[in-house]
Amino acid sequence: MAAAAATKPDYGLDSPLTVRHMFSRGAWTLAFALVIFFINRAEYPGPAAELLIVLGLIAAGFFISGWLMTQASKVARYQVRDRILDALELKGEERVLDAGSASGIMSVGAAKRLKSGRVTGVDLTGEADAAKENAKLEGVAEKVRIDPIDAPKFVYPDNHYDAVVSVLALRNVGESDVREQLLREMIRVLKPGGRMMIFDVLYAGEYAELMRAAGMQNVELSPVSWYGVLPARTVSARK
Repeated sequence: MAAAAATKPDYGLDSPLTVRHMFSRGAWTLAFALVIFFINRAEYPGPAAELLIVLGLIAAGFFISGWLMTQASKVARYQVRDRILDALELKGEERVLDAGSASGIMSVGAAKRLKSGRVTGVDLTGEADAAKENAKLEGVAEKVRIDPIDAPKFVYPDNHYDAVVSVLALRNVGESDVREQLLREMIRVLKPGGRMMIFDVLYAGEYAELMRAAGMQNVELSPVSWYGVLPARTVSARK
């Protein structure tokens, strides 16, 4: 019997492999701790119990990290998306570029706030089909275009987009020189007066420095927050 067609969008998890590694490491650490304890508890009850506690705490750390990362994808990611879109104050006619569209959570969210405007999602992770399917399921397929790219070079003309956003994407593209190339492309295609907002872990300060060096105006960094187990910030600017 054929599987039923999906009826709800699935935006998946951020860094699913890392999440799986956290849970698997927690399980292996706990299993190892129990084996060592049962082997040694008769002859060395005190040290065996102490080692069990230490390894159990390490296992708990892995489990908690995996849970926090999962919750970030299921809850915090949507809050970040809505906060960024609220700050953009879209009127409905804008052209929006989502640099690093992944499964489409930001592209779809932006499209829902547009009337005649359109969203272009730049796929950096090979999830273009998932993003297109989610846009279809959310009823905004006609407003969303997803373009896979293989190099940090956009095909779009200069000064083309009213707003450029990126959420948890640039950190995954490679070394700092690749991130810099992508950021420069994002600036190039942004219209004068247009707004750029980037949310990411670890590298937001780097993005802010590059924006200032490129002549962006009103560059602002949000206070540090936690996304899963990593510090995160939002950087915003105008061209």
